[in-house]
Amino acid sequence: MRLRVLIFAGRDISPMEIFCALWYTGGMKRISIPPELKKVNAVFERHGFGAYLVGGAVRDTLLGRPVSDWDIATGATPEQVMGMFRKVVPTGIAHGTVTVHVFGKQIETTTFRTESSYSDGRHPDTVRYAASIEEDLSRRDFTMNAIAAELGTGVLVDPFGGQKDIGQGVIRTVGNPLERFAEDGLRPVRAIRFMGQLGFTIEKDTLDAISHPDVLSKTASVSVERFRDEWCKLLQTERPSHALRLLERTGILSLFIPEFSVCRGCTQADARGFHEFDVADHILYAVDGAPKQNLHVRLAAFYHDIGKPECRTTECVNGRTLIHFHRHEAASEKKCRDSMRRLKFPNSDIQKVAHLVSAHMFHYESAWSDAAVRRFIVRVGGDQFEDLLALRLSDIYGMHNRPLAEGSPSWNLLAELKKRVMSVIDARAALSIKDLAVNGSDLIALGIPEGKTLGLILRELFDTVTESPAMNTRKALLTLAKNCYEQKYAMPL
Repeated sequence: MRLRVLIFAGRDISPMEIFCALWYTGGMKRISIPPELKKVNAVFERHGFGAYLVGGAVRDTLLGRPVSDWDIATGATPEQVMGMFRKVVPTGIAHGTVTVHVFGKQIETTTFRTESSYSDGRHPDTVRYAASIEEDLSRRDFTMNAIAAELGTGVLVDPFGGQKDIGQGVIRTVGNPLERFAEDGLRPVRAIRFMGQLGFTIEKDTLDAISHPDVLSKTASVSVERFRDEWCKLLQTERPSHALRLLERTGILSLFIPEFSVCRGCTQADARGFHEFDVADHILYAVDGAPKQNLHVRLAAFYHDIGKPECRTTECVNGRTLIHFHRHEAASEKKCRDSMRRLKFPNSDIQKVAHLVSAHMFHYESAWSDAAVRRFIVRVGGDQFEDLLALRLSDIYGMHNRPLAEGSPSWNLLAELKKRVMSVIDARAALSIKDLAVNGSDLIALGIPEGKTLGLILRELFDTVTESPAMNTRKALLTLAKNCYEQKYAMPL
């Protein structure tokens, strides 16, 4: 009845409101199953097996969120599944899992199972196939992920009250949290990541267990790649500061990114009013202020000031104590590289993020000449300028936990810089040596030998063109190169 009133109230209703209304009236009995999955189910049924949609796909369907991955649990063994479908990859056959490629999807299919202890904190020591979906669900991490839907009908199986916890926005382990976390050390990180993604709260016993010494020890044994992947998902939540602060408070962050701990309590506020938070909170709010879908900028926001504590100095000026962090961007870049290497990020990501960190302390003024703007673009890279601008805005956001006011003097300066940079880029000015009207082969043909001298001359040509774009013609640069070589490096040609 309550749902009917909501529907006819003449307003839009969120998926969460619909779910809560259905739960209030007794819980949802079934969900809609995509047509492709019903076809997959027909294959299982022809071979005499039942199959269920499980895990995040069910949870996100209940929440009205988009579903990207389909995971299936079934009574069929991996070998039997491989006999049912044309293309099956044995991705985790030792643990009962194969991946079925069908209808353009990769569907992870796992046999009902229960498990023993997890010595490595990730994989069960032994796998025993279970007799029912209920027994299979009993081994899962959180109640919201321990709901299954019959693949043919969408009828829900919810033995642990997952729908109720979803309706109340609560993250709770299936059974004893210490036991669940002892099975897989990544589960505490996932709990915090889900909190950030879904806006849920973590149930008290579950939260208390995360910082238990035995659980932290198990989490410390998790591979850095697994932590990194969860951390990147966490960084792309709506307001990462909430989850990041909980990672810090539970002790997990110091296990994987110990550089951050010294930022807590490192004060910045002085009479100039630039900051009101310590370095740690400034960093967390800066991450909030970075674009949600731009992982490189959010990573750079996290690392941009992480080197400040070691650079902190004070001075007394006219009776006022001023706090300085001279060259902290260089210290932060080094810590950024060290941390990202330890977390085994790809080198390309490390280069992009570390470069943003190193370049974030630029100070633009309207008095900059056009040549100064071109030198700035060369230094920061035209392809990373937009990201650097986003990082500067996130840095400002982190100073007072609010965005830069549109139309303010700082806003206008950044808008002016962006306009000038875009003008240079649109004019196709030479922004690297490869943009010169001549190349190394042209200089070799002129009689300049390969090697260090050739590179130095190309650099001089590029510096000249940066100052005077009109010089970027083949004739002018060949003449300049010849004169430079004769006057500095050799006898006349």
